[in-house]
Amino acid sequence: MKMKHKLKEVLQKLQDLRILVVGDLILDRYIFGRVERISPEAPVPVVEVEREEFRLGGAANVANNLASLGVKTYLAGVTGSDYGKHILKGLMRSANIEDLTVEDIQRPTTEKARVVSLSQQLIRIDWENKNSLSGKVLEKLLERLDLDVDGIILSDYAKGVVCEPVVKRIREKRVFFSIDPRPVNKALYRGANLMTPNEKEARQMAKEEPVESLGWKLKEELELKTLVITLGPRGMALFDKTYAHFPARAKQVYDVSGAGDTVVAVLTASYIASGDWYLACELANLCAGIVVGKLGTAPITLQEVLSVLEEG
Repeated sequence: MKMKHKLKEVLQKLQDLRILVVGDLILDRYIFGRVERISPEAPVPVVEVEREEFRLGGAANVANNLASLGVKTYLAGVTGSDYGKHILKGLMRSANIEDLTVEDIQRPTTEKARVVSLSQQLIRIDWENKNSLSGKVLEKLLERLDLDVDGIILSDYAKGVVCEPVVKRIREKRVFFSIDPRPVNKALYRGANLMTPNEKEARQMAKEEPVESLGWKLKEELELKTLVITLGPRGMALFDKTYAHFPARAKQVYDVSGAGDTVVAVLTASYIASGDWYLACELANLCAGIVVGKLGTAPITLQEVLSVLEEG
């Protein structure tokens, strides 16, 4: 009962926060249909499309999770000059996310299209440009970072937005900043307040066994204030002043896509609100357990979290 009360208090405090998300925006497109025959042209299934959905992905999903929990949320990233930009911006408006995006005519809006039948993903098609930002686009993005916030989340999907000038500008702001990493950009993450790799990403960044030794090595090497490694069905491991393990809370695992976005969003916001890593990990674990029960990229909602807390 005491823990439930503390977590509710943290959720209430989230309403007073201002958090900036910076990173790679992704438009997630889902094409749902049924398969009843094989194509006469090639040995592939023919999907008869029944409906199509667009969702916020990547850094935009991190922002969506924050906004859904009542955090005043700002989102900085890059779009192309195409139809994807308009869909992404419309979804951001609907989610009450403050739009700080910059348009780059040299690249497409990053899009991942998934064809799904009977809850089974058949194929994914990606549109993207992974070149690092430069010139006027980079200058405009750096200008967007000049605002007063309680914390910053860097959501790195290795599409070019998280680069040395962006990280340097964020460090200069001297606010709490966390990183959902990609191993290829490991050198950029030194000194972060929080980093949240999954186990596979952590092992790509440091070779060590077991997980506890791996975490301490990575934390020391990158001079991180705090490290949380997500362990899938085994929960998550916290490396702060001491080590702690939090068992997974999922009732069922339907789709893990986007779970890392939820974890970094909830961990960052709840720690800034409470100053307590144990409460932050408990809440992030609970939220991750909810989102993996959904198909595709989907944010957590405040009502969902409160309902689970009431159920005990």
